[in-house]
Amino acid sequence: MQNARLNLGPLLFNWDSGKIRDFYFRIADEAPVDRVHIGEVVCAKRLAGKDYLPEVMDRLTAAGKQVVLSGLALIMDGRDQQITRDLTELADDYLIEANDISTVSLLRGRPHAIGPFINVYNEATLKYYEQGGATHISLPYELPETSLQALSAHAESALEVQVFGRLPLAISARCYHARAHKLSKDGCQYVCDKDPDGLTVDTMAGQNFLAINGLQTLSYSYCNLMAELPALTAMGIRDFRLSPHDVDMVRISRIYRERLDDQLSLDEANDALEQEMFAIEFSNGYYHGVAGREQINIA
Repeated sequence: MQNARLNLGPLLFNWDSGKIRDFYFRIADEAPVDRVHIGEVVCAKRLAGKDYLPEVMDRLTAAGKQVVLSGLALIMDGRDQQITRDLTELADDYLIEANDISTVSLLRGRPHAIGPFINVYNEATLKYYEQGGATHISLPYELPETSLQALSAHAESALEVQVFGRLPLAISARCYHARAHKLSKDGCQYVCDKDPDGLTVDTMAGQNFLAINGLQTLSYSYCNLMAELPALTAMGIRDFRLSPHDVDMVRISRIYRERLDDQLSLDEANDALEQEMFAIEFSNGYYHGVAGREQINIA
């Protein structure tokens, strides 16, 4: 699959600083990815103590990876506004990914990226962001194949689709993690760090349904569009996002890279992925226009 780029999305979970630093160092040294997103998307409180970020950025750049700085998906108060302003001031040196519409206004007229938290559902919206300077647009997770085809046919920017990882379905001003532990949002004690891949939410019948991550609601199942990669590249999409999880992301990235390079068959790639992600449920329903949690098997 020629000219396909593999990208690592921003870390959505609250890992401790040492773990995050080591994670990105290994990504820099070993992972066959082209672009790496860093920064806090979910909760600005998590930025406290993240003084290792310049070192991580230097290590990734030295390894030949493009560094993209991802912004907050929900800007709620003056502190969040200032964080966002500070981030956009770096736009001359790094590509900034806007995940909230207010961030777009600060970047308009300069090259930037649009993240999947901003709705791009039709050609007119796509064109609006491109005319404002967007060079890279990560499309919403719930778009079916027909919508992806229509957008790709009209795109001048590079379009990206997430092909691995839990899907962020919603974000709220309330902190679900704090509430689950009978804590207030302001006094959360950063309890989201207890669940490195999110906290599972069950239905009343005991069925695994969703996962929560601080302010965020995620899918319980992990998106896996390994089988859909040829169709996506055929329609002109060349950028594919892996969302980081508490697994061997270097190995995961190699599996996808080898599949994109036709070094692994679909069966071989899926077998290797299942070995790394033992007992994990995969899904691709949104792509096929059915319930997102469904897994549609294709040859």
